Amino acid sequence: MAVSPQLIKQLREITSAGMMDCKKALDATNGDIEKAIVWLRENGLAKAAKKADRVAAEGVAYAKSNNKKVVVFEVNSETDFVSQNKKFLDIIESIADALLNNDFNTPEEALNVKVNNGSTIKETCLSATATIGEKIEFRRAAYAMIKEGHTVSIYNHSNKRISVLLDFEGVISQEDAYNLAMHVAAMSPKYLSTEDVPQEFKDTEMHIIKETTDLNGKPEKVQAGILAGKLSKRLSDVVLLEQGFVMDEKVKVKTWLSSKKVTLKSMVRFEVGEGIEKVTTDFAAEVAAQLK
Repeated sequence: MAVSPQLIKQLREITSAGMMDCKKALDATNGDIEKAIVWLRENGLAKAAKKADRVAAEGVAYAKSNNKKVVVFEVNSETDFVSQNKKFLDIIESIADALLNNDFNTPEEALNVKVNNGSTIKETCLSATATIGEKIEFRRAAYAMIKEGHTVSIYNHSNKRISVLLDFEGVISQEDAYNLAMHVAAMSPKYLSTEDVPQEFKDTEMHIIKETTDLNGKPEKVQAGILAGKLSKRLSDVVLLEQGFVMDEKVKVKTWLSSKKVTLKSMVRFEVGEGIEKVTTDFAAEVAAQLK
C-alpha cells in the first residue's frame, strides 16, 4: 500500500526517527504504525550496536524523590553537548520516574525496569543511541527508602554532573541535611567512615608515608605517633566523618552530626565519568571520524 506523508509524519513524531527511516518502516509493515515502531526499534538496536565500542564518559548524574523513595543514577553520553539536549534530559526524567516506581537492587536489575513507553531502561538507551546518534548508556543507580524516623536528602549540582543521596537515622532539618549533601558534592569523600576504608588503601598510604617521612634519630614511639598522625590526616581527606564541615571547617562532620543527634547511615555520590578512561583525539581526527 502507498504510505501517506501524514502517516510518515505521525510515526516520526512518535519515534523521532528520520523521515526516510519512517517511510521504510511503514513500507515494510504495510502502514501498520505499531509494527513500524517495532521495526524501527529493531533497526535502531542494530545501529546502536555499531556504536557499542565507543566511550561514553559524559552525561548526567541525577537524584529524584517521591514520598516513598529516593533514587540517584548516572546515564552517560559521548559528549557534554548531547547531555544538555532536551531529548536526552527527557529520557533522564523518564528513567528517574521508572526507578522511583519500580523495585531494583542492582544496576543490572535497573536496566530491566520499564519506563512509561513500555520499553526497559536498557532498550530506551539503545533506542536513544539510534535516534540521537551517540552512545547512550545507563551506568549505575542506588536508592533509599523513606522510613519513619529517618531523614533523606538529595543534591543535584547545577552542572548536572554531580548528585548526592544521604540517609540519616534520626530527624534533622532539610536545610541541615541539604548543607551536608552539598558538602559531599564539593569535598568528594570516597568513604563514609574509617571502617569503610579498605585495608589495602591504608597499607598503600602508610607505605607512601614511610617512604616520604624522615624518621631518622627519632625514638620508636615518636616514629609510630608521627606515622599514625600522617595516616589520620590522609584519611581525613577521603573519609566524610573525618572531614572538616564546609559550613564550619573547625568542626568535623562527625562532631556536627552528633550535635544534631543523628547518624548518617548511607552516602551515595555519583560524578559523571568518574573511573571511566576517556579517549582523547585531536580536532583533525575528530573531523575525520565524523566524515567516515
